[in-house]
Amino acid sequence: MNVLNKYSHTAHWFLRLAFVSVFLYHGIDKFGNLGGFAEMTEMPIAVAFLVALFETLGGIFIFVGGFTRNWDWMTRIGALMIIPIMLGAIFMVHWGQWHFMATDTHPMGGMQFQVTLLFGAIYLFLKGNFVNAGAGEVTDG
Repeated sequence: MNVLNKYSHTAHWFLRLAFVSVFLYHGIDKFGNLGGFAEMTEMPIAVAFLVALFETLGGIFIFVGGFTRNWDWMTRIGALMIIPIMLGAIFMVHWGQWHFMATDTHPMGGMQFQVTLLFGAIYLFLKGNFVNAGAGEVTDG
């Protein structure tokens, strides 16, 4: 276990990289077809723009926030941007089907992935940058 503990302070990067890859991709992709996204979700174009902006900035903030403990606020704000996006995705698009596979009733798939991302964002919002490195030491990544 000492070998694992030696590297545990950097494990948060796996979560951060997952968030930046998902949200940067989806946010930028929405900007490419903002009108289509707004129409598909029956949202005003201004709300669709905010969704794309929050996804893009949320992913970037979570990633950049991990470089120093002084940017703990950046991780938390990035996660806070993602939380309402995931709640909206769950309740507006994916609600009623748990597994992620597309079906006739849920052509965009179920809510399993979105719930996982929601809980990950809540974790990052509550935890911030600080990682317990063992023996009571608190450090950044």
